[in-house]
Amino acid sequence: MLNAKKGKVKKIDGSKLKIGIVVSQFNDNITGPMLEGALETLKENQVKEENIEIVWVPGSFEIPLACQKLAETKKYDALVAIGCVIKGETDHYYYICNEVSRGVMDVMLEYNLPIGFGVLTCNNLKQAQVRSRGRENKGREAAVAALAMADVK
Repeated sequence: MLNAKKGKVKKIDGSKLKIGIVVSQFNDNITGPMLEGALETLKENQVKEENIEIVWVPGSFEIPLACQKLAETKKYDALVAIGCVIKGETDHYYYICNEVSRGVMDVMLEYNLPIGFGVLTCNNLKQAQVRSRGRENKGREAAVAALAMADVK
């Protein structure tokens, strides 16, 4: 379901859309349910299973390059980026979060291709679990954003 106007929800006919999904294997106990949420959303909006390609990458840091490679093919109407970075005891978290966000935005702007951003940046595992399941599933939200922007485009 997609927002047509603030407060209004509509579905789109995604039957002709081709969607690429890039998913981080790292923290797959979080990214797996997010992928499921994204796939459910795409199917609810009539995106055909054969029009969805899933690419797994080692971690969130690799998401921008995979998005770029998919964008270069010019065969997708939108992409969805799914990952999870959980804060640890070092500054590594900040570098990864910043570069993944910047990298995905760079690809989106360079290729004029919508990318639903579903990369969680959480302080702890519990926050990530809440955001990867049920009504709070950010994979679902990233798919909604990708479809909405493909519809705008």
